[in-house]
Amino acid sequence: MSQRQVLQVFEQYQKSRTQFVQSIAELATRPQNIETLQNAGVMSLLRPLLLDVVPTVQQTAALALGRLANYNDDLAEAVVKGDILPQLVYSLAEQNRFYKKAAAFVLRAVAKHSPELAQAVVDCGALDALVISLEEFDPGVKEAAAWALGYIARHNGELSQAVVDAGAVPLLVLCVQEPEVALKRIAASSLSDIAKHSPELAQTVVDAGAIAHLAQMILNPDAKLKRQVFSALGQIAKHSVDLAEMVVEAEIFPAVLGCLKDPDEYVRKNVATLMREITKHTPELSQLIVNAGGVAAVIDYVGDCRGHVRLPGIMMLGYVAAHSENLAMAVIVSKGVPQLAICLVEEQEEHIKSATAWAFGQIGRHTPEHARMVAVANVLPKLLALYMDTESSEDLQVKAKKALKSILQKCTYLPALEPLLHEAPSNVLKHVVCQFSKVLPHDSKARRLFVTSGGLKKVQEIKAEPGTALREYISAINNCYPEEIVRYYSPGYSETLLERVDKYQPV
Repeated sequence: MSQRQVLQVFEQYQKSRTQFVQSIAELATRPQNIETLQNAGVMSLLRPLLLDVVPTVQQTAALALGRLANYNDDLAEAVVKGDILPQLVYSLAEQNRFYKKAAAFVLRAVAKHSPELAQAVVDCGALDALVISLEEFDPGVKEAAAWALGYIARHNGELSQAVVDAGAVPLLVLCVQEPEVALKRIAASSLSDIAKHSPELAQTVVDAGAIAHLAQMILNPDAKLKRQVFSALGQIAKHSVDLAEMVVEAEIFPAVLGCLKDPDEYVRKNVATLMREITKHTPELSQLIVNAGGVAAVIDYVGDCRGHVRLPGIMMLGYVAAHSENLAMAVIVSKGVPQLAICLVEEQEEHIKSATAWAFGQIGRHTPEHARMVAVANVLPKLLALYMDTESSEDLQVKAKKALKSILQKCTYLPALEPLLHEAPSNVLKHVVCQFSKVLPHDSKARRLFVTSGGLKKVQEIKAEPGTALREYISAINNCYPEEIVRYYSPGYSETLLERVDKYQPV
């Protein structure tokens, strides 16, 4: 065989390998092909090609493996069991930038599925190699490495701590400052994934100077970047008063309020979530956001959206109202009650109804005036219906009952309470009757109305055990009226009267 023929054979072999990996990489983009590729043992065929002498073959083999591993955890596990990860980690340090991107993609694709698979990536020494890649000149390599680190960190505190211990956080903060928007996005997302697990991890992110750099990007025109920025700030702020104060001190208010009207749904949701995480901590932080116009902005936001996007806004209003009478009144004055009442009717998801019921409880529990403002919006019958509905989840029933009780214990607006006399079960009824027993002794107009509306008659029909609180409340109400009036409205009185008529002998 001539030298030319030998070269042709080698050339043909190289062309075949290249064609094979390219075809597999292409086929792996379509979900319907995955099972067939898996059954054909494609993993074991791709593994030796990671060590191929031709860089293109190596890179494309890594890309194909990444796409397969990305598809499901079985394939990701096959990558781990096939002993492919150590080779990728070695190559991250040695190979060119194209291979590094592909190798980081495989590590990310494996790590994303579960804490166990992410731990396998850590165990093969990937963290040090990925952190070194964050210092690469090429922004694409940095992006791929940041993405992989974020996918490892997102699962739990231990994995996140491992990413921190490898020295990733200061380099991710540097990546946030790079000019490339895609790199900024991924770095902010990874910082968010690290910060979310514990106050200590969030503090590590803060100590690296992340807040100031994230705060500078809140008005960036790129929606995907803003999503990640607000997510990261929210994950930092949620853990403690100190961390929330640090976020506020970056002077992001009132600038962020405009983002509640952003065209991007997830930007809006993440801003509302950030505000929820800040307001939940203290009255002072809530007051600061109220002073910036935050409550009115969130009420508009809740009115403009539907479904899961509404939830953080509803909860934020509940947290603000929970802190004090004045803050609850700020929610009322900004017309929060009618808007929340709409949510209670419109929303189908039970957890959103639960949050809305809880928010009403926080608004109405402070004073009779607060309770009245909730009651006149016809909220009490809605809460009662949710509590009594057998289809309602246990959580929704508990939240509705608790809110109802909190509002009833302060409510002295009798026209709103009277319908509940006819509908409420005994465990709720006692709170309703209690309020009548407090108000009627001091209000002659209310006493008269209570008779003409049928309220007194209804109270006489209630069967209350002697010695119970309910019995005492009914007695207190009866003491507000002449004995013959009470007797007249008592069950069976008409029959007694008719008997007397029958027995009566005219003179």
